[in-house]
Amino acid sequence: MWQTAINDAIGKVKQNIGKHPGKLPHITEGQRYEWGENDDWIEGFYIGMMWLAYEYSDDSFYKEAAESYLPNFKDRLDRHVALDHHDIGFLYSLSAVAQWRVTGSEEARSVALQAAEKLYSRWRPQLGIIQAWGKEDDPENGGRMIIDCLMNLPLLFWAYEQTGEQKYYDIAYKHACTSQKFLVRGDRSSYHTFYFDPKTGHALRGGTHQGYEDGSTWTRGQAWGIYGFALAYRYTKDAAFLETSRRLAHYFIEHLPEDQVAYWDFDVPIESHTPRDSSASAIAACGLLELLEVLSADDSDHAIFEEALQSSMGSLFSRYATTDLPDAEGLLRHGSYHVRGDRAPDDYMIWGDYYYVEALIRMQKGIKGYW
Repeated sequence: MWQTAINDAIGKVKQNIGKHPGKLPHITEGQRYEWGENDDWIEGFYIGMMWLAYEYSDDSFYKEAAESYLPNFKDRLDRHVALDHHDIGFLYSLSAVAQWRVTGSEEARSVALQAAEKLYSRWRPQLGIIQAWGKEDDPENGGRMIIDCLMNLPLLFWAYEQTGEQKYYDIAYKHACTSQKFLVRGDRSSYHTFYFDPKTGHALRGGTHQGYEDGSTWTRGQAWGIYGFALAYRYTKDAAFLETSRRLAHYFIEHLPEDQVAYWDFDVPIESHTPRDSSASAIAACGLLELLEVLSADDSDHAIFEEALQSSMGSLFSRYATTDLPDAEGLLRHGSYHVRGDRAPDDYMIWGDYYYVEALIRMQKGIKGYW
């Protein structure tokens, strides 16, 4: 089953590369991608899939395609194109760091370190956070963090390992601690976002941007938390991060519907037309794989997480994957971007595609991805 899923997925990646040379996918509607320039937060996922496909298949076509984009990503850094946000980790861990990990390219390493410095510039010491969106004096976002940023921290931990510069490790660690304190609720659910007063540093309130309401649990955010805290544990060995990831994972698993694939928010009223978010389940699967790697086989959570992983991935493959659509550009149906904003509430999500492939290849071949 997994072999069939992987072959279909990497075949579609190859097909997209051939159909859209030099272009990058953007989220739209109509069961397709909008192919264009490198000016969003999501382009790294496409390059990451190329590297995974190359590592799995040893087909140099994927390697050459992925390498061809590095100058584009370097140019984006140099010109600071749409980089007033924290998703520099999503962009450069899966492109430049991935290329360095696979090939040892010094050029890719240099680009990745340049990206880490750009992300470091978003640290707000008086708040203890990496600012999510906007410039430092942004009236709405100047004191805002979001749970997604946990997945950007590996770029900083990697930069510390490469350079020995403590500043990268310190802000990544501190941001994870602040996330743990303010984004994770006592019942094991999570806020999408949290606001601080940018002048005083005082904590103000939790809220949401893409979830159902401020007090609800946006499923993709919960998934970011599962994987993000597990990765923070990988780099720091702080047991509190591991425990937080486990708690978030239990909540996610316990609130899934019968087919084991998440709706877009755990608190939204469920009706016949309520959107799913297959991408949230794909991200959570990668988080479960990370947890399973560090938990002993006799740990009480090991069997629970293994069963949840198999059930969720089985459902994604049998009910949501586009294996029956040979010309499809996306790999997973029924992903959601921004349901409240009516932006692609039910379509292909390039990050969903990436995490689906990462989970499949990790299950089949043990390749961890590039975090």
